[in-house]
Amino acid sequence: MSNAHSIGKHSEQSVLQTNKVIRNTYMLLSMTLVFSAVTAGISMAMNPPFIVYLGSVIASFVLLFILNKKQNTAAALPMVFGFTGLLGFSLGPILNQYLGLPNGAEIVMTAMGMTALTFVGLSAYVLTSRKDFSFMGGFLSAGIMIALIAMVAMFILPMFGINVGGFHLALSSLVVLLMAGFILYDTSNIINGTYTNYVMATTSLYLNIYNLFIHLLVLVGVFNDD
Repeated sequence: MSNAHSIGKHSEQSVLQTNKVIRNTYMLLSMTLVFSAVTAGISMAMNPPFIVYLGSVIASFVLLFILNKKQNTAAALPMVFGFTGLLGFSLGPILNQYLGLPNGAEIVMTAMGMTALTFVGLSAYVLTSRKDFSFMGGFLSAGIMIALIAMVAMFILPMFGINVGGFHLALSSLVVLLMAGFILYDTSNIINGTYTNYVMATTSLYLNIYNLFIHLLVLVGVFNDD
């Protein structure tokens, strides 16, 4: 009887811990999205040269590497804001480029709306159905490898005079599908207690949203003939 009571108590504590991670993750995600929107706005106003954009992307991933090592320390929280702020800042030049197009504002707003609907819809589905999507891990890892190889090819092929316009469209389509899969996978891991650190759970979801938005911008721009 005492053993059954102990198991029940442990299970209850596990559920409470998971619910705490879910609550903290979505609260922190909301704050980091707002913060990165502010840094994107600052970047748009400054309109920095490409080298600054590139530097902020590189710095953000150096910070991500450090954050992974320091995820269970007091430094993790300010570091996640630094990481998302840098990525938000890197969006400035991209958004300015799109806003300079004839239908630029419409493209940006459409991509933003599609990103929000995709994230909210897929997250809500997992949170309500409680389905386990951990089986997707292998497929998603393979997809990321293919996407990385394709990105390298996109830099190399133009050197040989090969047009990569259609290739770029295919890559963006692949990344959009992968990010949708990662939203299902990461949300599932959060609600099933696989992710126990809400800072890293937030970082995973933020990266899904960031990459989804970037590549939806490309697709929406293409379908708007821009």
